[in-house]
Amino acid sequence: SSGSTLAEDIRYALNHWQGLTRFLEDGRLELDTNPVENAIRPVCLTRKNALFAGHEVGAENWALLASIVATCKLSDVNPAAYIAETLEAIIDGHPHNRIEDLMPWRFRKTSSQCQ
Repeated sequence: SSGSTLAEDIRYALNHWQGLTRFLEDGRLELDTNPVENAIRPVCLTRKNALFAGHEVGAENWALLASIVATCKLSDVNPAAYIAETLEAIIDGHPHNRIEDLMPWRFRKTSSQCQ
């Protein structure tokens, strides 16, 4: 019948055929979503762990730090070195209008990162 699960699945595949087969036309596209799933796994773990942060503010701080660490990893930056050097720059009076310079993707590769 038209309401069966198999019929719904076939209808879905036919309606999305172009998107489902796009990877066949472009070799840069992945066949599966494993890289995306691996990238969001830490976010899901943090969300679960934040339940035990003790307080809402603690959970927000935990999420902020997890976001910084994840962004550093995506930018191939040592999170500990980035946080330490960024805090030093802020303490030393880094101008507020140049905050973009302190983002992990702009962080200079220094000898302290290579430890």
